[in-house]
Amino acid sequence: MTDNAASPVGPLVTGSEIARLAGVTRAAVSNWRRRYDDFPAPAAGAANSPLYALAEVQDWLDRQRKGQEVSPEVELWQSMRAAYGEQMVAGLAAVAAVLAGESGPALPDDVATRLRELVQAGDPVELVNGLTERFMDSARRAGSDQVTAERVVRAVRHFAPEPADGATVLDPACGTGVLLLSVASGTGTRCHGQETDADSARFAQLRADVLGRSGVRVVAGDSLRADAWADLKADLVVCDPPTGVTDWGREDLLLDSRWELGVPSKAEGELAWLQHAYAHTGTGGQVLMVMPASAAYRRAGRRIRSELVRRGILRQVVALPPGTATSHALPVHLWCLRRPESTTGADTNHSVRMVDLTGNSPEGSLEPRHDQVADVPLIELLDDTVDLTPGSHLRSRHRDYPGEYAALREELEEQIRRLAALLPELVAGGGPRSLDAATTSVAELARAGLVAYEGQEPVSASDQLDTDYLRGFLRSSGNARRSTSASGTYRLDGKGSRVPRMGIDDQRRYGSAFRALTAFEEGMRKADELSRRLAETARDGLATGALAPHE
Repeated sequence: MTDNAASPVGPLVTGSEIARLAGVTRAAVSNWRRRYDDFPAPAAGAANSPLYALAEVQDWLDRQRKGQEVSPEVELWQSMRAAYGEQMVAGLAAVAAVLAGESGPALPDDVATRLRELVQAGDPVELVNGLTERFMDSARRAGSDQVTAERVVRAVRHFAPEPADGATVLDPACGTGVLLLSVASGTGTRCHGQETDADSARFAQLRADVLGRSGVRVVAGDSLRADAWADLKADLVVCDPPTGVTDWGREDLLLDSRWELGVPSKAEGELAWLQHAYAHTGTGGQVLMVMPASAAYRRAGRRIRSELVRRGILRQVVALPPGTATSHALPVHLWCLRRPESTTGADTNHSVRMVDLTGNSPEGSLEPRHDQVADVPLIELLDDTVDLTPGSHLRSRHRDYPGEYAALREELEEQIRRLAALLPELVAGGGPRSLDAATTSVAELARAGLVAYEGQEPVSASDQLDTDYLRGFLRSSGNARRSTSASGTYRLDGKGSRVPRMGIDDQRRYGSAFRALTAFEEGMRKADELSRRLAETARDGLATGALAPHE
């Protein structure tokens, strides 16, 4: 978040907050910025996320009669942002401590005053939830991965099993506790969390206290290097781990017992978190991990992916819609694991369910259509790459091979018919070298002002010279040799190339023939691509059983 605590213009607000002040949509605020010249200019922030002085915005809204009284909650948030700046999580923890009746650092006077007024008039639960939502909204707009995105939380809740009363849920990288408290929403659930950032861990615990969640315990610390819940076996583990972190402690943890599927490489920190989560499951316990899409196919993680599949631990992979994550537009995956009930393999699954929602809106339904789901046999996944990308397996299963083959064949046949029609009618000429008697160089034509250049391509600059005629002769094998350097590089420059002299009518006859040949070459390239696709479709269709030879 941008630190504007030292701003001389007082508290600052975003476009979204202006919309809330005025009771309108963000689109309306954007429209005001374009339509009204007197709309306040940004006081800070970046071009794509400007910040405005609250006092100037209120004054403008009053003058436009578009404003309304600023809510006490908004005033508290602005005071907190002015006081804490980029340390807003520490501010949230300090406020939550007051709401929970616990001691902590003294609040800044302005924050303390506004908080007292709100506590006297409202519900602490609503207040702490409202502040949490504002913080998540700020993180979303900033593209921050400091908190789990709301859309990711929604997806995990959708695909996670409902914890039974008294079940144990763990989040080993819980941040501010949003994912943990959302998935384990029942008051009878025992929740355990750990978070490296001490302020985030403190706020998560204090928020749970304010919500009356007595079964929640969140501690600060690095789960991989110093596991605070080493002896805990959970019924459900959820985790949105740090991504792209290479310094996760591999050198210190090479002999750790958690790596039962293989020691993750330095670049595969996400697979270290995955195995840490799996190590905390009891018999039949489940894991839902938010994973980057690249973890499904990176070469360094192939062995661990293979063990996940071979042992029947991996049950489902869900590719979520692009835009689900806050900090980027790439798709993210959910990996769903389950610890087998027995060591005999009697309850081991024989397939992995692949769900591909990448064609959906991030705000849309998370229930997949029939063509977005496939149960892929384990043997098909255990190849040289062990690619767990859902789309890679769904495309071949829901592909209409007969229809695709028929359409490609018809298109190729039509393209071949067009090719025959493109060939120009040619008759015998005057013989080889019959046009060499009277020629001129392109350099001479350029000096005469008859040739110009579009990039490297020469074009006619006069009605006495036909462009197709010029380019056709320049592409002849003789001129190609003149345009090829000693290193073998061809450049259609042609200043040293020569073209025969002839009248404009003859030029146009030759130009028409050259133009037809150019179109024929382009058609041949298209026919070649169609042929390749047709042969590939036919071969794959025959190999999968979707197509069969005619009897």
